[in-house]
Amino acid sequence: MKNYQTSQIRNIGVVAHGGAGKTSLVEAMLFNTGAISRLGRVEDGTTTSDYHPEEINRQVTIHTSLVPCEWQNHKLNLLDTPGYSDFIGEVYGVLRVVETALFVVSAVDGVQVQTEVIWDLLKDNQSRLIFINKMDRENANFFKVLDDLQAKFNANFAPVQLPIGQANNFTGIVDLIEQKAYSFENGKTKEIDVPSELASEISSYREKLIEAAVEADDELMMKYLEGEELSGEEIKQGLQKGVSTGKVVPILCGSATKNMGITSLMDFLVVNCPAPPVQEGAPFSGLVFKTLADPYVGKMNFIRVFSGTLKSDTVVLNSTREKMEKIGQILYVRGKNSIPTTEVPTGDIAVLVKLQDTSTGDTLCDKDHPVKLEGINFPEPTLTVAIQPKSKGDEDKLGDALSKLLEEDPTVRVEKNTETKQTLLTGMGELHLDILLERLKRKYGVDVSMDSPKVPYRETIRAEVKVEGKHKKQTGGRGQYGHVWLRLEPLADAPFEFTEEIFGGAVPKQYIPAVEKGVREAMQEGVLAGYPVTGVKVVLYDGSFHPVDSSELAFKIAASMAFKKGQQQAKPVLLEPIMEVEVTVPESFMGDIISDFNTKRGRILGMEAAGKNSRVRALVPLAEMYRYAIDLKSMTQGRGSFRMSFYSYEEVPARLAEEIIKKAKEAAEAEK
Repeated sequence: MKNYQTSQIRNIGVVAHGGAGKTSLVEAMLFNTGAISRLGRVEDGTTTSDYHPEEINRQVTIHTSLVPCEWQNHKLNLLDTPGYSDFIGEVYGVLRVVETALFVVSAVDGVQVQTEVIWDLLKDNQSRLIFINKMDRENANFFKVLDDLQAKFNANFAPVQLPIGQANNFTGIVDLIEQKAYSFENGKTKEIDVPSELASEISSYREKLIEAAVEADDELMMKYLEGEELSGEEIKQGLQKGVSTGKVVPILCGSATKNMGITSLMDFLVVNCPAPPVQEGAPFSGLVFKTLADPYVGKMNFIRVFSGTLKSDTVVLNSTREKMEKIGQILYVRGKNSIPTTEVPTGDIAVLVKLQDTSTGDTLCDKDHPVKLEGINFPEPTLTVAIQPKSKGDEDKLGDALSKLLEEDPTVRVEKNTETKQTLLTGMGELHLDILLERLKRKYGVDVSMDSPKVPYRETIRAEVKVEGKHKKQTGGRGQYGHVWLRLEPLADAPFEFTEEIFGGAVPKQYIPAVEKGVREAMQEGVLAGYPVTGVKVVLYDGSFHPVDSSELAFKIAASMAFKKGQQQAKPVLLEPIMEVEVTVPESFMGDIISDFNTKRGRILGMEAAGKNSRVRALVPLAEMYRYAIDLKSMTQGRGSFRMSFYSYEEVPARLAEEIIKKAKEAAEAEK
């Protein structure tokens, strides 16, 4: 692959709802450029961009693939992204490094959820265009999709093509700019006469196209308003300006699997989509937007060069981590295939291998001219499961494998919960978690089982009590003697407080720290269900000692005994973590969200507008929230999002507390 000037490069994120045909479209583009000799099929697992085992098995895109192709002396850096919400993080990375988003919309299914979600992620001035795919399929309807787009998005849509026929009768397109018609037969494009039956539609939509084109150019707008006839070149000029600034959204159509209308789309991308901007004389800077762990090549960092030139055998600064990195081999990749290069110009995208300290979101730059580029705000994962290796000796192996997963995927979180003694894995959804577990087994040889996370309950007291603890042991020689009186009080605004009110040396000062230590140790395991105790004030107010037999250990044991006995007498109750939850959804789903929170023992705090959506805040027990990512997706068809944070601990209702305590006791018995 030859090196191209920045002006000849087009960076295009290919985005869509799953199943709209992105991968097939990219495959057809590659075929038309001669990069591949035959069209691969998603169903056969033979496409260039879906080459990972999990993608071939499931017939869906899971990883973004960089698939450059050369057309009309330009380089199209196509980035084929996943279309399922569980992998939306990949789309966030791509949209940060491309100038243009190419939306693929099914002519049969119309605008689907992920199309709406991704649309909202784009910046207002970001170039975007629509390719209505599957025009050859049964029930395909170009004009219905057009109405759907205009109903759902506030955008200046401009069809630049009209289909000749639809579904089984789809045979070609009319180019509204050139006012020419083309038919597609056996993968070949042939100019034909403009069908007379489309004359009125062509006239109407061409007028709309001209109106859209002049909106981006004041000079053309004046000519148009004064009634002057615009030339084809002037329309192209206005359209190009409008597309580059995001003010006009052109619409094209065709069939990826039948390779119909694809070369017209490629021509349009070259002529109308913006090249990367250039800062003359600026030193090198680039952003890593994806990381892959390849079993043969090692760690691969996908980088977009934003200024200057990236060269091999140089030392650069990772300004995000303040570490130096040696640039070794640089690769241009196409799917799983790669060819080495020695330099990458401004605007181009390449892969760096075996960097030591660099991962997704990091800036690499000239070490003498430090700069930090805007990073990538990846979405927070929301579905948590507990995992453990099936083989006893695989704990260390699992830890290493999880750290590699974290390097590859910024939408994964791993936490070792010391209270519940569980390893918690959080991802974007069920499919995401399934694939992570599959990858652990296939790539790293760790087979794990999945379970529900345990709720980190707490125990506390509701009454004040005075209680005695005495530890006395005589077994020949020096004995053990510790004796305390403790007062236990409920404490509302802190987890624990320890004070003493000893008079006359009833308990010598050197033993008081041991009393506190004994209490703290006893608080680790409450009397109801073995959960940690919180919200208790303990006062040491009396006791006694033996001049020979007393020791720190004896007082620690006496204090522990007293606390456990006191907790039983002080009306112990079970507490559960309450989360503050914020859900953002279209207004039409608010009723469902609120009624669902009512079934989850939630308390609504308030509602407000959030752009074109609505936001509701509520307090909900954590026990009810572990599967909420799945519930929300089901209620809103994937249009909702949420985040939550810890709010407080509150008492568990008596009926539920009985069940929790019973289960805890059964589990404790089973472990004995």
